[in-house]
Amino acid sequence: MPHHARRSIALTVIAAAILTACGGGEGGEKKTATQVAAKVNGGEVSVHQINQVMQRTNVANPEQAKAASRQVLERLIDQELLVQQAVEKKLDRDPKTLQAIEAARREVLARAYLEQVSSAAVKPTDSEIKDYYSQHPELFSERRIFNLRELAIAAGPDFTPKLEQFMSQPRNLQQIAEWLRSENVRFTANAVTKPAEQLPLEMVKRVHQIKDGQIGVLGTSNGILVIEVAASRSVPVDENAARPVIEQFLLNQRKGELAQSEVKKLRESGKIEYMGEFTAPASAAAEPAAATAAPAAAPAPGTESPVDKGLSGLK
Repeated sequence: MPHHARRSIALTVIAAAILTACGGGEGGEKKTATQVAAKVNGGEVSVHQINQVMQRTNVANPEQAKAASRQVLERLIDQELLVQQAVEKKLDRDPKTLQAIEAARREVLARAYLEQVSSAAVKPTDSEIKDYYSQHPELFSERRIFNLRELAIAAGPDFTPKLEQFMSQPRNLQQIAEWLRSENVRFTANAVTKPAEQLPLEMVKRVHQIKDGQIGVLGTSNGILVIEVAASRSVPVDENAARPVIEQFLLNQRKGELAQSEVKKLRESGKIEYMGEFTAPASAAAEPAAATAAPAAAPAPGTESPVDKGLSGLK
């Protein structure tokens, strides 16, 4: 299993342990033998703890789930050993530790409430799924995997006309980079290979319009991005394969909208007083930014396995 997957499991184990700690034990009763996955010195790792982490992996294949659960168990054993040492050294009474536990408790409670609110989201209809598929060929029927060369320019939108004027004549990426240096404009160069669904949703349509060998200019929240599609290959996804992905994406989108709406409503109805040096923002009902990730298509041959794909969602 790749390193990033193992790292993801470890991070999720920590989160799951916080949830378990906040929820408390089952009245302090001793676990039965069938509930215990491993005994660690005087402590135990329960099957419930493993299942709690596994619920977040979305690994359906029984063999893959079994292998992943063993990885989870090993991380939980490592964690139990560390927890025992921390308690022995009375770190559980340290003010910083107590503050972190309280912050985690508040985060868990807030998330639980939003999950309850968003559970009212209605699943998309077959017609809505079909419409989304047909309206986004760049993600499905015309999906491509891009070999991109990028120049991320640290400049505001007012620099775009000057850049576009320079690029009005045929230029390659090296010439653009040299010109930016002559203009004392900071930039970073990068080369990546990405499928369409790994690009930001607001960007993927524009990148899709760029043909192999062509260069495009895109505005971003951090500056300007000059992209060259060095090469690409077509890896379409048919409607049947895309259907569960689209359904989940649209459902998650609706859940997010319900959560944002609830936060906005609570802000409007609640009594909020800013004290001391803190003042209300320009928009009193500040809303959390909505995620704009594209729905992930089925992995191409030779890319992540289902286990890795499931575990990558734990980051």
